[in-house]
Amino acid sequence: MLELTSRLSAVCGDAFRQVGLDPKWGEVRPSDRPELADFQCNGALGAAKEAKKKPRAIASEIESVLRDSPIFETVSVAGPGFLNFRMSSETLAERVCQLRNSQMCGATPVENPEKIFLDFGGPNVAKPMHVGHLRSAVIGDTLQRLFRFLGDEVISDTHLGDWGLQMGHLITELKEEKPNLPFFDENYVETSPSESPVTIEDLGRLYPQASKKAQADSKRMDESQKAVAVLQSGHPGYRKLLKHFIDVSVAALKKDYAFLNVSFDLWKGESDVNHLISAITGIFKQKGLTETDAGAVIVRLQKEDDLKEIPPLILINSRGGTGYQTTDLATIYDRVSNETFKPERIIYVVDQRQALHFEQVFRAIELVGLFKEECLEHVGFGTVNGKDGKPFKTREGSVLKLADLESMALAEARKRMTVTDKDMSETEKENIARYISVAALRFADLRNVRTSNYVFDIEKFTSFEGKTGPYLLYAAVRIKSLLRRAKSRGYEIGELSIESKIERNLALVLDGFSRACHSARSKRNPHILCEHLYHLAQSFSAFYGAHPIATENNIERRISRLTVCDAVLKQLVCGLDLLGIEVPERM
Repeated sequence: MLELTSRLSAVCGDAFRQVGLDPKWGEVRPSDRPELADFQCNGALGAAKEAKKKPRAIASEIESVLRDSPIFETVSVAGPGFLNFRMSSETLAERVCQLRNSQMCGATPVENPEKIFLDFGGPNVAKPMHVGHLRSAVIGDTLQRLFRFLGDEVISDTHLGDWGLQMGHLITELKEEKPNLPFFDENYVETSPSESPVTIEDLGRLYPQASKKAQADSKRMDESQKAVAVLQSGHPGYRKLLKHFIDVSVAALKKDYAFLNVSFDLWKGESDVNHLISAITGIFKQKGLTETDAGAVIVRLQKEDDLKEIPPLILINSRGGTGYQTTDLATIYDRVSNETFKPERIIYVVDQRQALHFEQVFRAIELVGLFKEECLEHVGFGTVNGKDGKPFKTREGSVLKLADLESMALAEARKRMTVTDKDMSETEKENIARYISVAALRFADLRNVRTSNYVFDIEKFTSFEGKTGPYLLYAAVRIKSLLRRAKSRGYEIGELSIESKIERNLALVLDGFSRACHSARSKRNPHILCEHLYHLAQSFSAFYGAHPIATENNIERRISRLTVCDAVLKQLVCGLDLLGIEVPERM
């Protein structure tokens, strides 16, 4: 089932072939002047050189071939040789029926699906998630949904930060508070499953305490660094503590992610590839790619044609330890060598400020022939800022925790609710507030061009007016309510026809869903899908305001309009689901 641009491109391409020209010139796209035409083809301008004719003469030839086709209402030539097409009402009605009956609501699978390993989230063990984690979670999850929807195979991993200095801080601070715990014994042997000595609240307290002490006292920092070395060397007690830290943290992280409707296939971390560190560093050494500089083992990455400086990658630091560049290399090694994974592409959804890091890692991994740099992608994004234009913080100057962000969104959603159903329970009201708050947060993030920053404004995000998640929710719920009332009166859905200009516009917007999905996928930019859904909701609102639907006395017209409503609802719900937004039955 082809969208109209694809169908018209095939028809127009065949017309070019009939007049002796390459069918490639028949590519059709939505019109730049929708008030004049639905679609346009500019191929005559390009074909003119090949045919050694004037573009307008070629366009006129194509127009003569196509003018009698029943799929068009009109075919015309404009300007120096533009072909303009206005679709027939029958073609548009047929297309809306196809969309309504399509399992993918009009979208088509990609021609060449890929096996993608998607790395997003990146929270740290023992540290509460904050507003800075929102973008990676929401953008990454939306891409995951979109890839799968269009036919790609996806494996997602949150890639926990669980192997760095923060682990040393936690171990030493816990040892200071509870020195008699068995985990600190050099001869520690696990005899039975042990209960975690810490809660998530403990971790949230211990880490800041230790970090503050280490910043003020170099000896205290040295203790934490030594603890990291002992941990990484395989101390069984420290390794057991690490497992407790991870288990407790992941349980808390899953709650935060669940609120945002974000999920992962894997919950692996840096510690999971520790056993591969020696292997990956050995590969670089065996290939003669390493050198020693100030006691560190480095890999030079600069190329002759580089216009900027690319610093060397530090494989092993001067203390003999490894950083996250090395663990990222080991993680790629793990992913590409694992028979279960075998990805064709690895995508990282991480803050744009990490661009240089990924450029270094990607270059290094290709140097040793483990994976092609062109198949490694860093999908970067901007920051969430306050009204001062700086990264968003609380009034006290601290980074806003994600749990507090959720509470803020829920509180604002409760204020916005205008529930009229007297039979609605408090539980249902609370569930609807959750739908609204998640829609507000996710859409507010996703509607922006991924690489741009945006200003956090919870009042604006939760509004039912403007380009917001709650506005789209309301549009979908209103259609659900309309269709329920129609069904209760025995009204049917069936044949449809396109009559008015507003109905034509709505049909054309519906047809754009597949283009929006594919463009959002190829550009890794969910805002393209957001734009489509917002445009769809606006177009439906115009349709709803201009025409009686369930109150239409003409039975055939009423059936047609109810059927159009059903098609719009299905596409809205499908598209919102791709954005991770669920639609309630009522609001």
